[in-house]
Formats: sequence, structure tokens, C-alpha cells
Amino acid sequence: MPKQNGALKFLGSLGDITYYKAKDGYFIKQKTNLRKRIKTDPKFQRTRENAAEFATAARAGKLLRTTFRSMFRGIADHRMVSRLTKKMIGVLQADLVSDRGLRNITKGDTLLLKDFEFNLENSLNGTLIVKWLPVVDRVTGQVSASIPSFVPCKLIAAPDGATHFMIVSGTAAINFDSRNTDADLKETELMPLGDDPLNAIKLQHAIMPNSKDPIFLLLGIRFCQVINGKQYPLKNGAFNAAAIIAVSAN
Repeated sequence: MPKQNGALKFLGSLGDITYYKAKDGYFIKQKTNLRKRIKTDPKFQRTRENAAEFATAARAGKLLRTTFRSMFRGIADHRMVSRLTKKMIGVLQADLVSDRGLRNITKGDTLLLKDFEFNLENSLNGTLIVKWLPVVDRVTGQVSASIPSFVPCKLIAAPDGATHFMIVSGTAAINFDSRNTDADLKETELMPLGDDPLNAIKLQHAIMPNSKDPIFLLLGIRFCQVINGKQYPLKNGAFNAAAIIAVSAN
């Protein structure tokens, strides 16, 4: 590496020449196109493979989020996107067939997505303290989430100020290769957070029978305050919760 001589030393860049200081003195080097090297240099092969798989996982996470977008309204912590991408990387790395850099979600293990919480600040398990029953019938395309009768004030960890809640659920068969989805979303009516027992709840979904794609079932809860018949959300939905409660892989 050429070394700067003379009493006057330079720092910075001029054209494609960079003047810099290292512990052994002042040096000169020619700028290199790192982006081009990453794309073509054999030394960066692992970097290219990692980047390709990260992009695949990020796209898969975005597809799942987009499919259930209306459910996620106000149900997500600030790190949800990065957490879901990390989970998708785990799914992708479970692909034991494809070459490194070409592994994908379809050949991975989508069962790893079960129990994923969309709001770690208010988890579904810690908010809706009841035992729900998920059912996924791939043959008929019938998917449901059932909750037995319960007393809201005893089995819901509601935030201060909330007077009502609703249960939301959604199911979808997702093809992560073609990016085609078959989804169905449902929600209950608003129910009071009182001490009267509620009837059993069953949210029934229908998608195409005999799907070859992984099927996801999500369950969530939303809170609001009702005053004089008008609904008011609480703190932009920060207290709401949702999770993937079942995954059926073909």
C-alpha cells in the first residue's frame, strides 16, 4: 500500500483516490467498488448466499403480514417485523434439500411459526386467559377457533379504561413460491368486560378444500372504550394481542 511522504499529510478522498491514516502512518489507496465485488468476487460467495436467504425470509414475512393486515391493525410491537423475519429464516434453514443460498420457505418447516406472538408487550396467552380450541381440516377447508363460555373480568387481562373487547381470527393457505393466498378473516361483535358469563365463541372459516399449501390460523383480541355509544381505541391498540395458534403443513 503506497505511503504518504512529506510533511503535509492528507485525509479524505479525491476522485477515486483515498487518503487515510492507519496506526502505521498515512497511506493512499484506490477506491474499490465493494458492491460490485460482493456480486462477483468468489470471496463473497457466503455473503451472497446469506443475503439471498434473508431476502427470501423477509418477503415471506411480508406476505404473511399482508395476508392478515386487517387483523394486525393495532396489534404489533415495534420489533414485530424483524422478529417475524428471524422466525422465517429459521423456517427456511429447516430446508434440508436445497443448496445453501437457495433454501426456501416451502421446503422448510412452517410448523416453527406456531405460537408466534405479534405483540410481545401484550401476548395473547397473557391477555386472553382461556383455553381455545383450534381446528384445521385440510380436506374440507373448514377452519375454526373455539372458546368456551367464560367470565371476561376474570379471564381477560384488560388494560385500564377498557370497557369492551372483540375476538378476531383469521386463516389462510399461503403459497410462498407463487405468493398466492386464500384467506378468510372474522371478528365478533363488541362484548362488555363485565362479570356476566359469555356464551361460547366459535369463529368459523372456510377456504378451498384440499389445499397443498401450509395453512395458518391466527387468534387475537382488541380492546376499546365505549362512551355514549361511541367506540374509542386505547393507546393506538398497544394493549391488543394476536398469535398464530395453529399451523397445518401439507
